[in-house]
Amino acid sequence: MYLYDEIDRDMLADRASEFRGQVARRLSGEITEDQFKPLRLMNGLYLQLHAYMLRVSVPYGSLSPVQLRALAAVSRKYDKGYGHFTTRTNIQFHWIKLKDTPDILDELATVGLHAIQTSGNCIRNITADPYAGATADEVDDPRVWSEVLRQWSTFHPEFSFLPRKFKFAVTASPKDRTAAKAHDIGLVLRRNRDGVLGFEVMVGGGMGRTPHIASTIREHLPADHLLSYVEAVLRVYNRHGRRDNMYKARIKILVASLGIDEFRRQVDAVWALIEQGEIDLPPSELARIRAAFAPLNFESLPAISPTFEAERANNPALARFARNNLRPHKQPGYAIVEVSLKAPGATPGDATAEQMELIADLGERYSLGDVRVTHAQNLVLPHVKLDDLPAVHAALAAAKLATPNIDLVTDIIACPGLDYCALANARAISVAQDIGEKFTSPDKAELIGELKIKISGCINACGHHHVGHIGILGVDKKGEEFYQLTLGGSGAEDASLGEMLGPALAYDRVAGAVETLVDTYLSVRVGDERFLDTFRRVGVAPFKEAVYADAH
Repeated sequence: MYLYDEIDRDMLADRASEFRGQVARRLSGEITEDQFKPLRLMNGLYLQLHAYMLRVSVPYGSLSPVQLRALAAVSRKYDKGYGHFTTRTNIQFHWIKLKDTPDILDELATVGLHAIQTSGNCIRNITADPYAGATADEVDDPRVWSEVLRQWSTFHPEFSFLPRKFKFAVTASPKDRTAAKAHDIGLVLRRNRDGVLGFEVMVGGGMGRTPHIASTIREHLPADHLLSYVEAVLRVYNRHGRRDNMYKARIKILVASLGIDEFRRQVDAVWALIEQGEIDLPPSELARIRAAFAPLNFESLPAISPTFEAERANNPALARFARNNLRPHKQPGYAIVEVSLKAPGATPGDATAEQMELIADLGERYSLGDVRVTHAQNLVLPHVKLDDLPAVHAALAAAKLATPNIDLVTDIIACPGLDYCALANARAISVAQDIGEKFTSPDKAELIGELKIKISGCINACGHHHVGHIGILGVDKKGEEFYQLTLGGSGAEDASLGEMLGPALAYDRVAGAVETLVDTYLSVRVGDERFLDTFRRVGVAPFKEAVYADAH
């Protein structure tokens, strides 16, 4: 992974020192909360319902064991002993004292972590495929290009005060594990017929009040020109984005209003004026960054492990875990292990200090010092030997981290909702827990198959509900919590926005409605169809009829 150099370290230390002075002025009353607000947001510090929340960046979802232990230490020393991993692959600490934030940032800076650009109208944390460098289906390592974008965008003077926040996702596989089409810019690495590496550039995706799926603005951008081209995109957005109306300020609104052809024309016109050689990365710099992601020293191992196969045959829990939480690795004798943060009754995305320390230990001992965060609020050990899987599973099980439910009905994405967030209209965590209680049988969960439920406590859509197979949005109706359900969304390569099911449901009806939706799906599916495929075949009618039958 990329290790911060002296320039990076000095930058983080200087920023933490600067913020220490700003906090001191706020605590002394020298500046007001209104004056302090833009300063704290530039350092990832939010004021939520009960306390300050600090959002720490995890660039492209990659963590070293040392960094993960540092996050665990922050949670234990300054919070309530846990952290919350988000759909942006960041981690949030929800019980922070203002006076402690400079010390936290100092401690994080020593391990190359920070909270820069995790808030504000700037380029936010860049997400990438959590299987990068481990999956056989990628054409290049997307972390290389994510790091290129990170270095280019951090403190970029032209893009520090955009009309609105701006998000990138980078993937290099046919299977999209980043929700690229739901981003302001989604980048998909491919090789053209001549073998030239390049990007499909998609622009104008996003969720929130007016969700959009991104449109392709360029089918194949040669990779060498990535920075100059996305700079042209951002310049057009910076020029025309609606700063007079925050609800119309995202690039998705600009692309929709201009149309993708006119937007493309304007981008190409700006790109033609850019001195590309001054912006695009020199080959020497690309080589420097790429060297940080050089292929690891994998052992030469047989593709099948007799040790693992024997353990799996005698251990039903390990066998179920293997079916649902293991993914193929590009190197024979290894596997990608997904660690679910969605145990029964747990808060989706939460990990205790002890759990983080355990994952750090497992990453160090069994995964070549590599841990990843997924946009589905889970963790990944990307390089585990098949021989080591029984030991890894046993350690995870002891820490309540071996729930075998990746991409199944209880692997629910949920934002913090009204339990924490000042913007929320309704709870999301308890809704996820109530739904989970309906599907405690692992046999039924496997029978149901892939089903992605996503819950947001407000229209800002931090839970990605618009692209859930079942999406759930909390709304306020005269001071009461209601929930709008949508069906048929997808954040994958077949991206789509969900279709509204019907009138919003009261809090106590949501879990039962989801159970009814699942039962309806099982009654009408053909063969091994996924929920999404069944919905696309039969439409909303049978689901709507089943859920609202008792209202007629």
